[in-house]
Amino acid sequence: MIAERILFEDKEIIVCHKPAGIATQTAALGQKDMVSLLKTYRAEKNEEAYIGPVNRLDQPVEGVIVFAKTPSVAAALSKQMAERDFGKEYYAVLEGSPREPKGMLEHWLCRDGKTNTSKVVNKNAPQAKRASLEYEVLEMLEQDGQIRSLVHVILHTGRHHQIRVQFAAMGCPIVGDRKYGKRENIGYEPLSLCSARLQFKHPKTGKEMDYTIVPEGKLFHQFSCQL
Repeated sequence: MIAERILFEDKEIIVCHKPAGIATQTAALGQKDMVSLLKTYRAEKNEEAYIGPVNRLDQPVEGVIVFAKTPSVAAALSKQMAERDFGKEYYAVLEGSPREPKGMLEHWLCRDGKTNTSKVVNKNAPQAKRASLEYEVLEMLEQDGQIRSLVHVILHTGRHHQIRVQFAAMGCPIVGDRKYGKRENIGYEPLSLCSARLQFKHPKTGKEMDYTIVPEGKLFHQFSCQL
């Protein structure tokens, strides 16, 4: 299974297409996650079974994700990400439609570790962190009196649940979001969020690495525009 998800691999890194529903890493016993699956994959090839996650994705989010094969590579990639040298682009399906067809969202967020949620707070609130993204509405679709929008997102900061919180704050939560969505619209649909493009520099060669995927989630394919 995991081998089919690998987009690129060399001595330093493994780039994968993480499916929705599988955690990047979890402490839950008996639950599969990307780290444990890749450790097993490496062990079966008689390699050192080290896997260092770099850009983590929430369990219900599918997308491109990179792992390091050594601690030094993990540190180099983490430094690169902290310096905002990673390019991250997403697709999301929203409930409703933003007032403006494209724009920039900027909020200050605070994370609650006890509930594993984040919320929009005042800029001067304790532990508030700036969150910024660009978005563009690609297409709108109306079904049974409900409007939904397919949006392209360029992420400028990597805060906890950032995209989910920011769109919910503007009144257009992501379809299927059980944490931040409108209760009457949640239903049983999956979270329609995909990390579709990842750009970074190779930690050893400095080469520009650029990986793009097409979302597998069925809600994305209800729209006519080509992703």
